[in-house]
Amino acid sequence: SSVSLQILFYVNGAYYIFYFLATLAMIVYKSQVFSYPDSFLAPDLALLFIMAILEALRLYLGSKGNLTEEEAPLGLSLVLTVGSALLCVYFLAWQTYVLQADVILGAILLFTYGLESVLEIAAIAAFVS
Repeated sequence: SSVSLQILFYVNGAYYIFYFLATLAMIVYKSQVFSYPDSFLAPDLALLFIMAILEALRLYLGSKGNLTEEEAPLGLSLVLTVGSALLCVYFLAWQTYVLQADVILGAILLFTYGLESVLEIAAIAAFVS
């Protein structure tokens, strides 16, 4: 198994908890300070919670696949990373109101997704051979 990938899964899990709480707090803040349309508030919150479920599943599968040196869970984790990255881009650029903090937090998360993807591909290649 890849030690660096396992460490990155752990760090990303801790960072995602911070990202989730900060994004949730910013959505609440934006709904109070700005004229946040009610028809956009519920979908933004729903997408954030869907992203949290995807992230938990992605990290579990990735960690399990890495520790057991199985390609299938790591591959599934890699596929879920694409979904999580798309949701991250939504919160980075396409949500109703985007603050500078959204951009910074999202950019850090996208960077970790990219790094994890490279390490996952390397681990899958090592496990196959």
